[in-house]
Amino acid sequence: MIRVLDFLAAFLGLFFLWPVLLVVTIIGMFDTGSPIFVQTRVGRSKQPFKLIKFRTMSVETQSVASHLANNASITTLGSFLRKTKIDELPQLINVVKGEMSLVGPRPNLFNQVELIKERDELGVYDVLPGVTGLAQVQNIDMSTPKLLAKTDKQMIDSLSINNYFKYIIMTLTGSGSGDAVKPK
Repeated sequence: MIRVLDFLAAFLGLFFLWPVLLVVTIIGMFDTGSPIFVQTRVGRSKQPFKLIKFRTMSVETQSVASHLANNASITTLGSFLRKTKIDELPQLINVVKGEMSLVGPRPNLFNQVELIKERDELGVYDVLPGVTGLAQVQNIDMSTPKLLAKTDKQMIDSLSINNYFKYIIMTLTGSGSGDAVKPK
């Protein structure tokens, strides 16, 4: 049932929001010269997949978890995209392709060894990663691997249709900051 909801919502989102995607892509060309950011992430069963987002940091920024990145790397457009969560819209493509769910644990990088270990022990990789989830609306990011894995497991174990919509609505109305870049 959730996969059907994911597909329909993502497909309709892409269908109706394509003008926003196009405008952000064009503006992004002037901002960084490379508006789309593609990064290999850990997916279901620890399989790699290519996560698609709008670029919010300069092209030269090192590929690390957001909480390890330098705040100065965020562009002016990137700051707006992050605050409005528009930077996440291209992930609807990942959802349509079946690589992600709208709700699930945020996909991490393969170099986040401690988080992988914690999530693996709790079976978090048994489900599709998500665009948003319980940890994101509670402001728990990847800087606290044990707490994040525990929260992900709690979300997985209690995920219902009601919670699925609750997390999406909370995200759309501004709850949580997800994996925020910390000032250095």
